[in-house]
Amino acid sequence: MNRWAARYGYESTPKAIMDKAKKNCCGRYAAVNLCNYHTVEFRMFRGTLKYNTLIAALQLVDEICDAAFSMSDEEMQRLSWSEFVSGLDETELIQYLKERNLYVNEKINAEQEEL
Repeated sequence: MNRWAARYGYESTPKAIMDKAKKNCCGRYAAVNLCNYHTVEFRMFRGTLKYNTLIAALQLVDEICDAAFSMSDEEMQRLSWSEFVSGLDETELIQYLKERNLYVNEKINAEQEEL
């Protein structure tokens, strides 16, 4: 996976992550390619011939972009996965995440979690 969709790694601030990404540490073969000034390329998905999987991937990228445009850096850092998916309303994406146990829309109390 590092060959075609490497990660930039974690830095303490969004600006530090962006600076590291812009220094071409991974070249264009990063999970999110930021090398071109005018585009952002998402390379984190495997190829598929399944229509629903393709639509779900497009919907996920759309939701990621919406969050990036509408939230501050601090809000993005505080955003949990469960909060992110709780705001979804795209049928294909929700179904895709449910099939992979990545969509949790109900709170679980501590007793249930231990079982």
